[in-house]
Amino acid sequence: MSDRRPAQVRKGAAATAAPRPARARARRRPPSTQWAAWAFLAPVTCYLALFYAYPLYRNLDLSLRNYTVRSFVQGDAPFTGWANYTKIFDDPTFAPALWHTVVFTAVCLVFQYAIGLALAVFFHQHFRLSATLRALFLVPWLLPLIVSASTWSWMLNSDSGIVNAALHAVGVGPVNWLTSPDWSLTSVIVANIWIGVPFNLVVLYSGLQSIPASLYEAAALDGANAWQRFWRITFPLLRPVSAITLLLGLVYTLKVFDIIWIMTKGGPADSSTTFATWSYQLGFGNLLPAFGPGAAVGNLLVVAALVFGLIYLKVQRKQALS
Repeated sequence: MSDRRPAQVRKGAAATAAPRPARARARRRPPSTQWAAWAFLAPVTCYLALFYAYPLYRNLDLSLRNYTVRSFVQGDAPFTGWANYTKIFDDPTFAPALWHTVVFTAVCLVFQYAIGLALAVFFHQHFRLSATLRALFLVPWLLPLIVSASTWSWMLNSDSGIVNAALHAVGVGPVNWLTSPDWSLTSVIVANIWIGVPFNLVVLYSGLQSIPASLYEAAALDGANAWQRFWRITFPLLRPVSAITLLLGLVYTLKVFDIIWIMTKGGPADSSTTFATWSYQLGFGNLLPAFGPGAAVGNLLVVAALVFGLIYLKVQRKQALS
């Protein structure tokens, strides 16, 4: 029998029925692009699992068991639950280490960001030798931390340091920068600020490059001065870049160990001890290492970094929705 349906109906039915076999064939065999995606994803997944997930699991396991040198080798440490965390909370070093960690992190973040932003705005003027000076400012960031920390230790030496020599030249007495409980934390903060400024400079300068110059020209025509252009244009448009800069700086500063250990070893009298140096002292700084409490202190740093990371993601999600 001939199909008596109208031509438009027959064409619509054919159009809707034609793609079905193709979709069925696509379901029967996985596309080659899917296998390629898994092939590219596999190395990253293995890397994250081997160098991030497994160490985090081992650190958590260390903090929940009573590990000694023997049990660490043989793997028969008894499970103690939250006993290691209770032990570090009751330790008299916990409160000073917490306070030093907060002060060290907050002061370093504020000054590194402020100085880095000021230098980024300064170099954004594109004057002569701008590129050369920017490259010179990267030197502290490129040096190995052991070199930078050793250099600061020599400069702040009480007897032969160049800083005390300069103070003596202007009539100021010597300061025990590294051996005085009143100055040791300040000394490591200054050294860490010097090391971290180039990173903030590079990231914030890259953010400034993405701001259209037409906005500044329009503001100048409206009579806005330099400060108004910075506060109304530069700073608001740099907020996404500033957020990620501060987050990365926070994660880095929380785990700073090399600078403090080389310069003061957390002393004198724990006056510059942070969670990072305390964790090392507990786990490796004694003849009878306390692996469990040391891992517990390290996990506190992981939790702190994770909390700030989640806050950053939540703020970014709100900004995207708005």
